[in-house]
Amino acid sequence: LQAMSGNEQDWLALRPQEPSPSQCCGSGCKPCIYDVYEKELAQWERAKAMQDKSLLIGKKEQSNNSELNPDTFTAFSVSSVEQLTEDTYQYKFELPGNSSLRLSLGQHIVLRGVVKGLEVQRAYTPISPGNAEGYFEVLIKCYEAGLMSQYIKTWKRGDVVFWRGPFGGFPYRPNKHGELLMLASGTGLAPMIPILQSITDDEEDETFVTLVGCFPTFDKIYLKPLLQDLARYWNIRVFYVLSQETSLEKLPWSYQENTYTGRLNEDLMKTIINSCRRKPFVLICGSSAFIEDMSRYLKASGIEENSCFVF
Repeated sequence: LQAMSGNEQDWLALRPQEPSPSQCCGSGCKPCIYDVYEKELAQWERAKAMQDKSLLIGKKEQSNNSELNPDTFTAFSVSSVEQLTEDTYQYKFELPGNSSLRLSLGQHIVLRGVVKGLEVQRAYTPISPGNAEGYFEVLIKCYEAGLMSQYIKTWKRGDVVFWRGPFGGFPYRPNKHGELLMLASGTGLAPMIPILQSITDDEEDETFVTLVGCFPTFDKIYLKPLLQDLARYWNIRVFYVLSQETSLEKLPWSYQENTYTGRLNEDLMKTIINSCRRKPFVLICGSSAFIEDMSRYLKASGIEENSCFVF
């Protein structure tokens, strides 16, 4: 067997690495990390066939021009870290000058982390308005055993992290729907916030919104001041469903009339839908189990699948 020539080894070293499953965030990004890999592999094969390494120069792993890009990761620095609950944090990132991410509503971006030598990617939805200038903010829940969480928990001000995107989003148009019913569990609140803010910022938009936020306890409700502010608008209602609270007596009185204890079940879903002012179009965001349950209850309440959007 003849030894591999130095030239062969050089080319092998340049071959793009196939992503591991942990690197795919599973959010259906276009392009997915596997699409990017296929594209780079084809480029490598073409360059190798022609024995011309300059054809690979265009392969930029990451960029520093702070323009968000779906294909490559861009560096952004952490400008503040705020702990919201025992396991949830709000991170603020700097954008150069007064630039903005220019996200459309409910779009997510993908974070890359390296933990114990393993590259991991996860999708998060910024909660700052899409046109916010000079910064963007992301709400992240850290899990005890989560790979990405171990990386995120080390962040402090001035750290540089890599994002790519944007992806997905909900094609919202003012006044297209009479009423939006938003069903959010935990950090599933994130994509709902920019949509709510775009409605309250637009005096011409008369869409009614009923937001149902599901949390374990009162202490674990995120962004309370922001949600209370939004609920003051004539067309916005906010309900809370607290699965681990047993009574409402300990809650501030301003929360008592719009909070339910226990889980969001089929009966409660029917009650909420019947209280909507118009037949709602439903937005859902949460764990896969939450999405499955909600879809079932909505069906039982007579809401068709074409009247739902899942983040």
